[in-house]
Amino acid sequence: MEREVEVLKEKILRLKEEKDVLILAHFYANSEVQDIADKVGDSFKLAKDAQNADNKIICFCGVNFMGESAKLLNPDKKILIPDIESGCAMADMVNLDDLDGIKERYDDVAIVSYINTKADVKSKSDVCVTSSNAMKIVSGLPNKNIYFLPDRNLGRYIADRLQDKNFIFHEGYCKYHNFVDYEEVKALKEKYAYDVLVHPECTSEVVSLGDCVGSTKALLDYVEKTKKAGYIVCTEEGILHQMNKVSPKSEFIIPTSMKACEDMKKNSLENLYKVLVDEGPEIVLDEAIMERASQPLKKMMEMS
Repeated sequence: MEREVEVLKEKILRLKEEKDVLILAHFYANSEVQDIADKVGDSFKLAKDAQNADNKIICFCGVNFMGESAKLLNPDKKILIPDIESGCAMADMVNLDDLDGIKERYDDVAIVSYINTKADVKSKSDVCVTSSNAMKIVSGLPNKNIYFLPDRNLGRYIADRLQDKNFIFHEGYCKYHNFVDYEEVKALKEKYAYDVLVHPECTSEVVSLGDCVGSTKALLDYVEKTKKAGYIVCTEEGILHQMNKVSPKSEFIIPTSMKACEDMKKNSLENLYKVLVDEGPEIVLDEAIMERASQPLKKMMEMS
């Protein structure tokens, strides 16, 4: 079995070179996919990597909105995704109808879309953000009113720290982070006395327990800097692969209420190999939507 895996990796690497493919993998992807990727990171870093790519083809081992973002930033490149059905429940919680009338209802309002949205929603947004740059970008907007979508938890986290803005929240949420249990995390913190690392897609109650709150990259950087005996990690388990690399002597505890992302785990060596052979599934978007949807992403890059 181990030999079969090695042979598969060799085939992937050979195809990658032959076809000039840049393989991007999110921190939440399976560890073996992270290890074979050219670039690994959170949504913001991978968006930058996609924007700066010179390769003919980009293969995005993440979920479909990430592939769409790569296509919006690289309209002339072929963007592949190992499993076209790897979706995001949070992104699916937003309908275009939710944005109708926002500009008419509120004066001086900016529609701020988390990158975890589909291209059609981005097309009606003023700027996109990630958990890495949301604070910086929203604070830099001249608008008094901020319509933040879809993640209510990230939105409230930012709003609590930007009191000069008036926030209107969409009621979307991550179906994994949103259900991390406050009482469980509190009990783990009391039992182990480890630092609690929290992604701001968790509820404000869980965030209140955090010794470090931030994007997956920020949490990883904190571990690399502090290298403590252990950590309670309130984000998807895929990040542990990188945390173990930067601090191999630390113990990492994931609360049982923090479930693994099923869609991220659809990325495997097998379907990565298949997508490179077939050069599909490919991300294909309507040209009119692409033109409009690329603008808030480009603005995010300019303001970051």
